[in-house]
Amino acid sequence: MTKKIIGRKDIANFPELGLQDVAIKIDTGAYTSSIHCDGFEEIDDQLHCRFIDEKQKELNHRHLVIDTYKKIKVKSSNGSVEERYQITSKIKLFNKIYQISLSLTNRSTMKNPVLIGRKFLNKKFIVDTDLENLSLNAATS
Repeated sequence: MTKKIIGRKDIANFPELGLQDVAIKIDTGAYTSSIHCDGFEEIDDQLHCRFIDEKQKELNHRHLVIDTYKKIKVKSSNGSVEERYQITSKIKLFNKIYQISLSLTNRSTMKNPVLIGRKFLNKKFIVDTDLENLSLNAATS
């Protein structure tokens, strides 16, 4: 399989979550990928939460209901360990759908609501930090 070149930032769709044109940041220093959510509640074996994206009013506070999830422990860059929910979903990049594992966390201090880590990037992408929005540009050309 030929690896695609991806820049340090891009725009992605998450079709199973009903999220379109979401800003993502590529981070080869992070192992897992994460998405900005809050308001977590487990109700009748389902996880309810809200996707947060202050820059997109139509998506901000989108209510998500997730049937399959688990709890994982994630070690942050400062060394602290946090328990998070993790889901498996789909991401659309370069007009192709990929499966992705996402930890759900509060990213309110971050510029982008989604962080894409090495676990997802491995064997699919090469990161060129000089570039941005390659998938977005591929979709419009």
